[in-house]
Amino acid sequence: MCVAPEQRVLRSDSRSLATARWCARSGWPVHPLAAGRKTPAGNCETCRAPGHTSQGCECLGAGRWCHGFHAATLDLARIDQWWGSDPSLGVGVACGPAGLVVVDVDAHQQRLPDRDRLLPGIPISADIDLTGLANGFDTLAVLAALRGVTSPADDDTTLRVRTPSGGLHVWYRAHRGHRWQCSAGSGAGRALAWQVDVRAHGGYIVAPGTTTRAGTYIPVGPVREPAPLPDWLARELERTGHLPPAHVPAPRPVPPRARQAVIAAGGGRQTAARALGTVLAEVAGCAAVPEGAAFSEKLNRAAYTAGGLVAAGHLTETEAGNILKEVAERARPGQERRYTPIIRGGLSAGSRRPLSPGRQP
Repeated sequence: MCVAPEQRVLRSDSRSLATARWCARSGWPVHPLAAGRKTPAGNCETCRAPGHTSQGCECLGAGRWCHGFHAATLDLARIDQWWGSDPSLGVGVACGPAGLVVVDVDAHQQRLPDRDRLLPGIPISADIDLTGLANGFDTLAVLAALRGVTSPADDDTTLRVRTPSGGLHVWYRAHRGHRWQCSAGSGAGRALAWQVDVRAHGGYIVAPGTTTRAGTYIPVGPVREPAPLPDWLARELERTGHLPPAHVPAPRPVPPRARQAVIAAGGGRQTAARALGTVLAEVAGCAAVPEGAAFSEKLNRAAYTAGGLVAAGHLTETEAGNILKEVAERARPGQERRYTPIIRGGLSAGSRRPLSPGRQP
């Protein structure tokens, strides 16, 4: 069941190290995941401070992991240090630097959405019987059938990994020079299909062989190498907005209340207002990436910026708190216990440094 050949002779507590080394030798930068979980391992205390970001972080330069996939590395010595000191860590692969596009097929028990959300951009008439359509395997199969090709879930020419929840990760090599973007399901913004996520630039994927409390990510079949991204799937990803125009950032929706806040802070004409709009958009953009989007870091920066605007008299504390909570809830629905302390800490830290026009947060 293990990915790397050398795992057959290693003790179970050494498997994460073997997996990380195997990924690195394949050219896929890796970073630690929290023990038993599929989320990045926690940062050090300094990195949790309000206003702190990955840019210029001393941890990365000192060889310590932090900020999730931003710390991903191919350095075998560093990998030995990280997983050798804590074998319980899982292994994440930074998809963008690895040149990967991973189709994440979910099999969740969820209510069927409206027809226009099953295959975004492809109309499904009311006379088509949807009985039996239950999850991402089904919607991906329908999409493939419409195009007259094999579903990625059945593509035995590439690396496929069964997830503990019954889903499937289908790994492909990205076209050279293409910066494919992440997406989640078929919600707002870019989307391929209902219960089908895409992991690419700005995201990460759990490495094969990693074990969490829910189970192990197990490769399917003998293939251990990602095949080139099929042309038909590349066209579908481009059609659904996963490939932004060259030199144009991917669109990040900002909720109405956030736009109103920018107007209240100066209508977008002041540096402070532009800074607020930018950081709020970064948080809102996390809605398209369920994991590995640096949500906490981006929300912390937004709260820090808003706190500076409050201190400078551009916003009231109540307005700032409501704006941040709305954006955070849209990006991470139902995770109030997670984002509320981040907002509180960022606002408090930012309030000690009033943000005036002409000075960046």
